[in-house]
Amino acid sequence: MRQDADDKAARLKADIAARAKALGFDVCRVTSADAIPLAGERLAQFLKDGHHATMAWMEETAERRSDPRALWSETRSVIMLGMNYAPDVDPLAHLDHPEQGGISVYARHRDYHDIIKGKLKTLAGQIVAQARQRGSEEAVDVKVFVDTAPVMEKPLAEAAGLGWQGKHTNLVSRELGSWLFLGAIFTTLDLSPDEPEVDHCGSCRACLDACPTDAFPQPYVVDATRCLSYTTIELREAIPEPLRAAQGDRVFGCDVCQEVCPWNTRRGRRRPLDPAGLRARLEPRPEWRRPALAWLLELSEDAWRQATRRTALRRAKYRGLLRNALVAAGNSGDRSLESLVRRHAEGDDDLLAEHARWALERLEEGPR
Repeated sequence: MRQDADDKAARLKADIAARAKALGFDVCRVTSADAIPLAGERLAQFLKDGHHATMAWMEETAERRSDPRALWSETRSVIMLGMNYAPDVDPLAHLDHPEQGGISVYARHRDYHDIIKGKLKTLAGQIVAQARQRGSEEAVDVKVFVDTAPVMEKPLAEAAGLGWQGKHTNLVSRELGSWLFLGAIFTTLDLSPDEPEVDHCGSCRACLDACPTDAFPQPYVVDATRCLSYTTIELREAIPEPLRAAQGDRVFGCDVCQEVCPWNTRRGRRRPLDPAGLRARLEPRPEWRRPALAWLLELSEDAWRQATRRTALRRAKYRGLLRNALVAAGNSGDRSLESLVRRHAEGDDDLLAEHARWALERLEEGPR
């Protein structure tokens, strides 16, 4: 009797993995609801050290983050899914073109939250239907999460065996590298967990040494107050002046720690097959591959709203993107941008005016 139940569970798990692949996910594995017992302790230390900066929501939801069952008490298994979004060109090519703004790879296309969540909902519905067809004795329920809920996706993905959290804190897969979107399905199904992945970083320090702002106080710990992904996206105040020169031409996020990771560079930028056409929907929009700083500095709020429609770029807000573009303009050495920068220096927005004045001073200093 028990063997029959185990066989049914194994077939259901295999069916879930096959359906996930058909929907466009590159990897699908399972862990148990109690698989990350140390996550809460590590998060507490991260918060105590102030590494979350102004992201108060992390502290407010800390208890729910530490254990899937604290978020949903009925959770028995967690299905973790990953989709590779490796760029098809050098993501740091903008560094050779200081007159252009650098956009993090994940934000150059339609908002991945919308696409991934839709696919997760489809898979979750299929799981429930399949469990019923196989004669599950208990009611089956599911909940889906993509990044915005208080779920610790990376520790759960590590526990499920998708990869390990590297020294840059991103999840790294031996097969797919670290360009991975993660999604989670919490379920009341009791599925056998997969083996967790072990750390394969070894003695490598490439990500730590390449960080332009020294945002890693130690391996496996990131200090958001110094991370360009935080200062250019989440921070609503002035970018700390000591970090501005190191920002270079970046106007939304930073990919350096991933770009230099050997688990990415060894594999080039080859993407897995895309049978469901999911990845095709994540092709970069032409205007966001390498946007001209002049264009960004001239954007009105209405034009920004139209250009960023259904993209993750909305996260930085209009004035945040302008603030970032002003810093990038100051670092560009391109004096043809002076008139556009000066317009903001003489404007009514104090935040933008302060960054514009800094940029003008940098431009007047000449090439560095």
